[in-house]
Amino acid sequence: MIRVLLVDDHPVVRRGLRAMVDDLPEVTAVGEAAEGAEALRLLESLPVRPDVVLMDLQMGSGMHGVEATRRITALPDPPAVLILTTYSTDADILAAVEAGATGYLLKDAPPEEVAAAVHAAARGETVLAPPVAARLLGRVRAGRPTLSPREAEILQLLAEGLANRQISRRLFISEATVKTHLVHIYDKLGVDSRTGAIAAGLASGLIRPA
Repeated sequence: MIRVLLVDDHPVVRRGLRAMVDDLPEVTAVGEAAEGAEALRLLESLPVRPDVVLMDLQMGSGMHGVEATRRITALPDPPAVLILTTYSTDADILAAVEAGATGYLLKDAPPEEVAAAVHAAARGETVLAPPVAARLLGRVRAGRPTLSPREAEILQLLAEGLANRQISRRLFISEATVKTHLVHIYDKLGVDSRTGAIAAGLASGLIRPA
């Protein structure tokens, strides 16, 4: 069973999200928060930490979604953060991805798309709504970066949810070598996080969806 924490400042929206999440197969909502700081407190107090946080971006008061995402993903063994919002500007998308969000969906997404995204996020995969992917693609088309075959291979394994140690074992290289390749990948793609690298790689066609 995948445990989900809902973060949105509108009670009516939270009720609707909870009803939708609880209706999904093998998914259950374990808590609700009206803003980021409350979500962080819940993560510390819940008996079992959620697997996925469904996070709105702009909340009327309190900590906004990007800062909450940044703090949540900095926790030890953090849950995946899946953005679910009405905002789809380039600045919003990039800020969320750079903060460590695992995925970015729009609130008009059908329930089956949200269900697939929650399951994918729980597996460590990156999920982008088609309009979001299109926006990112538009940003990178002007100057598509070039990765070495090994860098592309490592980026593909990242997209499949593998951690550094798992990648090193899969490719028979040291974990330090994996980290060195990641530094080069981040630099070439102009990002500073795993999720940002995966999003940029997917948007530019350097890797395929997991």
